[in-house]
Amino acid sequence: MIYPHPFSLTARTAMKRGVLLAAALLLVSCASEPPRSLVTPFPPVSKSPQPAPGQPVQPHAQEPMRGVWLATVSRLDWPPVASVNGTSPAQRIHLQQQSLIEKLDKLKSLGINTVFFQVKPDATAFWPSKILPWSDMLTGQIGQDPGYDPLQFMLDEAHKRGIKVHAWFNPYRVAVNTKPSTVSELNRTLSLHPASVFVLHRDWIRTAGDRYVLDPGIPEARDWITSIVAEVVAHYPVDGVQFDDYFYAESAGSLLNDNQTFARYGQGFASKADWRRNNTQQLIEQVSRTVRQLKPGVAFGVSPAGVWRNRSHDSAGSDTRGAAAYDEAYADTRRWVQQGLLDYIAPQLYWPFSRQAARYDVLANWWAEVVKPTRTRLYIGLALYKVGEPSKMEPDWTRQGGVPELKKQLELNESTPGISGTILFREDFLNQPQTQQAVGYLKSRWGE
Repeated sequence: MIYPHPFSLTARTAMKRGVLLAAALLLVSCASEPPRSLVTPFPPVSKSPQPAPGQPVQPHAQEPMRGVWLATVSRLDWPPVASVNGTSPAQRIHLQQQSLIEKLDKLKSLGINTVFFQVKPDATAFWPSKILPWSDMLTGQIGQDPGYDPLQFMLDEAHKRGIKVHAWFNPYRVAVNTKPSTVSELNRTLSLHPASVFVLHRDWIRTAGDRYVLDPGIPEARDWITSIVAEVVAHYPVDGVQFDDYFYAESAGSLLNDNQTFARYGQGFASKADWRRNNTQQLIEQVSRTVRQLKPGVAFGVSPAGVWRNRSHDSAGSDTRGAAAYDEAYADTRRWVQQGLLDYIAPQLYWPFSRQAARYDVLANWWAEVVKPTRTRLYIGLALYKVGEPSKMEPDWTRQGGVPELKKQLELNESTPGISGTILFREDFLNQPQTQQAVGYLKSRWGE
């Protein structure tokens, strides 16, 4: 989370695949010159009707978003590590459920109205899935039944408190590392029902960023991801679905080798970069359509890296010098807004007003202009994790406990037309000593 054009399939094949799926229910400098932007016009097909030219967009009637991300990958926010190590099943369930109740009570007191709950941190699940094995984050072992349904428990307890829940999915990550012990654990799932995609579809698996990931260029892999989202939307009363920014998540020393996939599926594209963006585009399109067909009231959104493109590489981009989602994650996030594929977008603007390479206000205002002629809501992802942390590059996070910077960011969000709210990254930082002045300020501004 901290710090991806025309269809390559025929229209008939794409339509068939969509029908089957529905039925089945950061800052770094650019190391090289990125590809030139493709034209991203407003296409005629959209998820929800877009306003006619010159027609004002009606304001959203919903209350402002006051959200928080709750990460389960590596047990960053939940479940507590103590609940997994050396406890009986009954103790484990009690500790995990009690921890979640305490967190929700605190969020309610702070005025948080939405939790983005990470239900798929990798290729495992936090619900009894028929596609994915149980997450080892719950018990210490992939595929082991935790004895209750964590997603249903979260929904029951959050809704009881008037808090909405968006199911947060990492689409392509299979495992957080490539250690031999991880490989052994994944291989041991072969006898499970369901087993890990790592053993069922080994030909879909690649390494990137020193992790095991799915190859986004394989159509069947995209269909598989869409079916997972469909399973949750069809069976649970979630208020929304969110993908984070991990589409093509590479690192300089661990690039994704998709040369063979490109050779097979990349005909007709001028470059691999254009083909990769099209792969991400197709995933977003089919998930958007699937959610809409299953439950139109469920919101679908993405929380991408904060910079779409820098103005130095594209005149439509922002006046920034940061890592760009379009060029590095192969995500044309601006286009998805233009097309009406997203109900909301939540760019991660994890910098202060003083960070010249990626000023908070410059990016927030840029995104507000992007959503202005559309019906896509804009929520701003805010860097709670930086509050109180010493930084030579961003000293504002420590001045007066980070309260002045937080205040400026929230005031901009709440006073700018087109910005519909704020999401904090991430939940456990509400409990850390260095953030307590800022948390006190949040409670005074949002709390009951």
